[in-house]
Amino acid sequence: MNPVMLARLGFVAGALGVLAAASATAQTWPAKPVRIIVPFPPGGGLDFFTRITAAKLQEQLGQQMVVENRSGAGGMIGAEAAAKAPADGYTVLFASSAEITINQHLYPKIAYDSTRDFAPVSYAAHAAMLFSVHPSLPAKSLKDVIALARVRPSQLNYASAGTGGVQHLAGEILKSTAKIDIVHVPYKGAAPAVVDMVGGHVAMGFTALPSSLPQARAGKLRPIAVTGSQRSAAAPELPTFSELGFPQIDLVVWYGVLCPARTPADIVTRLSAEIERAVQSAEVKKRLLQQGVESVGTTPEQFAKFMHAEIQRYGKIIRDAGAKPD
Repeated sequence: MNPVMLARLGFVAGALGVLAAASATAQTWPAKPVRIIVPFPPGGGLDFFTRITAAKLQEQLGQQMVVENRSGAGGMIGAEAAAKAPADGYTVLFASSAEITINQHLYPKIAYDSTRDFAPVSYAAHAAMLFSVHPSLPAKSLKDVIALARVRPSQLNYASAGTGGVQHLAGEILKSTAKIDIVHVPYKGAAPAVVDMVGGHVAMGFTALPSSLPQARAGKLRPIAVTGSQRSAAAPELPTFSELGFPQIDLVVWYGVLCPARTPADIVTRLSAEIERAVQSAEVKKRLLQQGVESVGTTPEQFAKFMHAEIQRYGKIIRDAGAKPD
């Protein structure tokens, strides 16, 4: 056999060996517990979604899913930890729009690059935001809130889950489009923001539905409107901002799953399929929807394309709203 033919056969054998090794990796993963980093505190919408999904993944994969809350800096501390973790499939980031597509437009320098340092896995779900006020505020509609803010400039404040989050942006868009002056009060996650809203320490706030809908149903907050292009299946009685004349506030909190860059592609592909299987399972889908979270589940390629579009979209939103870090 001539040298050229031998070289070709060697190349084919090598390629088959790589494919076989990749297949073996996918079949054996996970061989130990998987760490899931959530870059916000317990009790918020992302944490709620993660824990429900992680329990289902544990059942499907037969390995423990260890949820680790690494909060701070608008989600950037947890995201950085995930970006710098070993790319072996045993560290996964459950993220929101803030730390992946928004903060890079607000801060001159962050410690990771969303498109370079992560391998997109799945756009897993999204939730509308609820705009609500403390019951002591003499406002029962968005029109009332705006009128009150105009006669009390700089006196009313609104809570968000942190500077740079989609909740913060929703408030800034409301300020600029309604021409009102309300003061942003950022928190380290939705849970502490809701606690202070319920306690009357802040007058109003934007929070993902899973964080605040139970409090609204209990009468501890007065719901005003929801974001998103259509009414939420979890609270169909509430109007959208678009219905009330503010189509600019068509924002949702989305939840995505990412791995450190260079995580083996076969593991990313399998994890993506397992995420979709989990969020689309009847029991998980029902539990999520009860709290206003809608299941999605995509391929890694679809999520990468979505991330790129969101980065461009939020860049324009931030420029138009003039939003800045607090």
